[in-house]
Amino acid sequence: MIRSDILRDIAPILSNQLVVCNIGLPSQELHLIDDQPSNFYMLGTMGLSSSIGLGVALAQDKTVISIDGDGSVLTNFGTLPTIANNVADNYILLIIDNGSYGSTGDQPTYAGLKTSLTNVAKACGCENVIECSAADTGKTLQSAIDSKKMTIIVAKCESGNIKVPVITKDPVVIRDRFMKAVQA
Repeated sequence: MIRSDILRDIAPILSNQLVVCNIGLPSQELHLIDDQPSNFYMLGTMGLSSSIGLGVALAQDKTVISIDGDGSVLTNFGTLPTIANNVADNYILLIIDNGSYGSTGDQPTYAGLKTSLTNVAKACGCENVIECSAADTGKTLQSAIDSKKMTIIVAKCESGNIKVPVITKDPVVIRDRFMKAVQA
C-alpha cells in the first residue's frame, strides 16, 4: 500500500473529524479522495501540519487529526517534544511513513534508513505512540479516536504517488470553511 491507499481507507473515519493535512501530495490526494470543509489543506508550509493541528486541538474540544509525512516531521523535529509537553487528549498525529520525500520526487528520508520516528517520538516523551502497517491504519486510527487520548500513529507504507491535480481552492476559502467547521 502507498499513502493514497491509506488515505482512501481512512477517508470514512476522517469525515466527521477536524483534519490538518500535510503540504503537497498528501493534501492533494485527500482533496481528490474526499474533500470536506473540515479538512485544512496545507499549501505552503512543509513540516507544520503537526504543529498547527496541535494548536487547533489545544484551542477547542473537538478531535483533531494531523496527517503528516516522515519527511515533514523530520524537517520540524521540534514538534515532537512540543507535542509531548503539551498534551491534548483530543489530538492525534498520524505520520504516514513511506521512507521518502514523496512530494519532491521520492528521495529517501532518514526514516527510510536508520531513524525510527516511533522511537524518536517516545524519546521525546510522547506516551501513546503506536506503529502499524499500512493495512492496519484505519483500525489503529479508530482505536485512537475512541480512546480519547493523545496518540501518535506511525503508519509504515511503501513509497509511491498517484497522479493528482493541484488544489485550486483559494487558501482563504480553505481557511474560512475550516474555521466554520471548527466553530460548528
